[in-house]
Amino acid sequence: MDDAPRIEIEVLASISSVSADEWDACTDPDAGPRPLDPFTRHRFLKALEDSNSVGTGTGWQPRHIVARAQGEVIAVMPLYGKSHSQGEYIFDHNWAHAYERAGGRYYPKLQASIPFTPATGRRFLARPGWEETGRAALTQGAVQLALQNKVSSLHITFCTEAEYEAGGEAGLLQRTSQQFHWFNRDYTDFEAFLADLSSRKRKTIRKERRVAAEAGLTIRMLTGADIEPHHWDAFWEFYQDTGARKWGTPYLTRQFFREAQAYLRDDMLLILAEREDVPVAAALNFIGADVLYGRYWGCNMEIPCLHFELCYYRAIEFAIENGLSRVEAGAQGSHKLARGYLPVPTYSLHWVADEGFANAISEYLEAERAAVDEEIEIVTSYGPFRKTLNEDEGAE
Repeated sequence: MDDAPRIEIEVLASISSVSADEWDACTDPDAGPRPLDPFTRHRFLKALEDSNSVGTGTGWQPRHIVARAQGEVIAVMPLYGKSHSQGEYIFDHNWAHAYERAGGRYYPKLQASIPFTPATGRRFLARPGWEETGRAALTQGAVQLALQNKVSSLHITFCTEAEYEAGGEAGLLQRTSQQFHWFNRDYTDFEAFLADLSSRKRKTIRKERRVAAEAGLTIRMLTGADIEPHHWDAFWEFYQDTGARKWGTPYLTRQFFREAQAYLRDDMLLILAEREDVPVAAALNFIGADVLYGRYWGCNMEIPCLHFELCYYRAIEFAIENGLSRVEAGAQGSHKLARGYLPVPTYSLHWVADEGFANAISEYLEAERAAVDEEIEIVTSYGPFRKTLNEDEGAE
């Protein structure tokens, strides 16, 4: 007789249909002062929905999956029905075009991800002890939802490496991409980090920081109660400008930052540059238990090297001072290499309904994985760090 508990799957049209305690018991069961992953927490996903940054008219329709055993929530997955491919950062536009040229309908599709957030984190979220059962239930539930709704595909993006390996064993298609992350090698301060770099890179960074400092700005590191409503007024202007230039329309609404003021300030680091008490630029980060996630940057005037100072160097200083192991600086950007950030693979999983199309994508992904591996190896070889302990010692 099979003693395995019966698993029930529910699809939610809103994160509010499950309590924060039930959801967060799967995302962060041993939550300390900082969330393990601020983006999968109930409060972040709820802020997106309550601010209408996702939902009707956005192309991101919540379809969150909840798995229960004997009435208890044992696993959850942040899932969305998508009518486009914006805000994902794992690009499948070519897949969509190819499928539609062949007479298929690529949209809608299902996307297991955090909207507008290219940050690695768990997508198969389960209570301790339910990891394997929960992952299997969530996978089966998501594929079944795709089949029932006759959508073209399911995409699980920026998942962990462990989830990537397990998903591949379960028959999902595997894809790798690349980002640049900064790693803390137990540095005591920023100078200790610079000492790890080649002389040329040290000189470049010191010059960029000096140029930024010569602008005569006041730079403030704000988190928690130090972030006030008027700071969001300024940041909204910066964000609108950046969003209009990058995406055409900003992804987040003004209301999202009101929700952030009310519920997310403790998860955020706002690095603000002011000239005579007037904000001129800012970088917004999210703080995890062990990672600082760089998310948004904006300014209302061009100041040389200020972007590097706020987005990269101040983020590194914060990570060192707070004992964080790494900084994820967002999508793309090979220019980050010269600032101490190294290339790392990111992972995603895919299920495609049409067998012929799935086979074609599988062949493409095999070649793409090899190309990504080769690029990471080559780029790493050009990294900014000293190749030996004695290299450039004392040279400036």
